[in-house]
Amino acid sequence: MKRTFLRIAAAAAAALGLALGVTQGASAAPWPLPVDYHFSSGFIGGFLLPTVAPPGANDSSCRPSSAHPYPVVLVHGTFENQRDNWGGASPLLANNGYCVFAFSYGGPSAGSPIQGTGPIESGAARLSSFVDQVLAATGSAKVDLVGHSQGGMMPRYYLKYLGGAAKTDRLVALSPSNNGTTLDGITEFGRQLGLLEPANQFVVGPACAACVEQEIGSDFLTGLNAGGETVPGVGYTVITTTGDEVVTPYTNAFLPAAPNVTNITVQDQCPLDASDHLEIAYDPIALTDVLNALDPAHPRPVPCQVVLPVTGPLVG
Repeated sequence: MKRTFLRIAAAAAAALGLALGVTQGASAAPWPLPVDYHFSSGFIGGFLLPTVAPPGANDSSCRPSSAHPYPVVLVHGTFENQRDNWGGASPLLANNGYCVFAFSYGGPSAGSPIQGTGPIESGAARLSSFVDQVLAATGSAKVDLVGHSQGGMMPRYYLKYLGGAAKTDRLVALSPSNNGTTLDGITEFGRQLGLLEPANQFVVGPACAACVEQEIGSDFLTGLNAGGETVPGVGYTVITTTGDEVVTPYTNAFLPAAPNVTNITVQDQCPLDASDHLEIAYDPIALTDVLNALDPAHPRPVPCQVVLPVTGPLVG
């Protein structure tokens, strides 16, 4: 199935694009917005729409409420884009009263389905610019950041070096590559997405600067982590899974223990959850953790159900 994933994605997303048209904003939809808890369908539906915001995101008229005073900026991972990474989190957050914003970065072009492969420093600069746009549009003083994989680690560069700490309240990261991964992990990610199939001939290296920078011991990560992995004034939550086949070992996602750091493994909450690196951004258990991290004063009970790698929950 994994070997044909991109071909299926291309066909389905092309059909979706013809049906909806490719626009810069989210399409009109019934309220509350439907939430996709399955990476497989979310990726298929969003792969060819990198310039289209996920459902619930990029509503320029949204103004943060007193209950949720900070808009949420979603930061996708390597090889992904704003649409295929956030088909679950974006509508869920919007349904819960958040102003949600998303963007794509790091692709060979804005319209490329494959994003997040360029130098991480450039991705962080793009994040910085996008956050400034969100703050100007909403009148907010700060944002909350929610990222997946590279998108959970890259904002730390923004916080540490680009003035982001003064503009960010919380960083919530799903399986971030904070302490790097093995090359096997990166190539497995590409293989799962079909990027290493003979027809695609994706080469990890010059074609993916971000892949090299996320290897354990890279110059980029050595510099980023030197002197401490967090900055004062920002709250950090890391949510990961023992089934992560991309950030390997999975514990490399964790940040060092500190008063402003919470590290969560979803299996400690629900042993039935077998989500992998791909599914965790759609996982109902992990997404409940995201809601709780953004609003710790009003915690929600964390559900427990069978969740499979890639395809997601058996029920729902």
